[in-house]
Amino acid sequence: MGVPDTSTPPQPLEEQWPRIRATIADATGILVCLDFDGTLAPIVEDPDAAMPTDRNREAVAMLVEIPSVTTAVISGRALSDVRQRLEGPSIYAGNHGLELARDGDVSVHPVAREHAARIERLCAVLELALASVPNCRIENKRLTGTVHFRSVPSAAIPTVRRITHDVVDRVGGDALEISPGKQILEIGPDLAWGKGDAVEMIAADEPSETVVIYVGDDVTDESAFQTVEPDGLGIRVGGDEPSSASARVESPVDVADFLSWLGSTGVDLLE
Repeated sequence: MGVPDTSTPPQPLEEQWPRIRATIADATGILVCLDFDGTLAPIVEDPDAAMPTDRNREAVAMLVEIPSVTTAVISGRALSDVRQRLEGPSIYAGNHGLELARDGDVSVHPVAREHAARIERLCAVLELALASVPNCRIENKRLTGTVHFRSVPSAAIPTVRRITHDVVDRVGGDALEISPGKQILEIGPDLAWGKGDAVEMIAADEPSETVVIYVGDDVTDESAFQTVEPDGLGIRVGGDEPSSASARVESPVDVADFLSWLGSTGVDLLE
């Protein structure tokens, strides 16, 4: 779950069109890997209420029907959670790629499986330790856990961070680590694994000369951007913060525009 170093801001997508067209024209197929929250679905106060926009749902459905395109959703959510929020793609990766569903099978990283009971215990302790913090939410995703503080009063956020680190040190020891996200703290096994590794596994099963596109919005997506660039295309959703992605769009609305273009026009560029 480590985060690679980044140094340069991605360019607006419209400045990348010549490169995008040329990259697709040199390919025989496209692997489209999509984050969920902040990418297909707008960020909302209550994570349980997050759903993809209608246009993103329609664009993904269009891509799923194209034989030369493989569509995958790669999320920090639990696999069972993200699968029920968006139907259609043939591949889903949950918990930042620690669990992967494809070809009718589900595989789980063995180290993550080994520490599932520890994650369960950790989330239970955090529930008690952070119970007095208004609007702080603990999400147990079986293989990882998330502390959500988007709606926590700003004055209480340092307390959330301090208590979370103390509890992880006490319960997790050297087995667990904390990774930052957008107004969340992600807790998972201390191992060199992230969304980029999931992208590599998925791409390995694709035909040669397949171009890989990854769209995401958070620091946990940086390893995936680093994996697909520069031969493929990483698209960061949000501001112009430094990133391993080469292109950026502003919001899930722009993601829908890009996916719709890809499904209606971009595939025509394939060899």
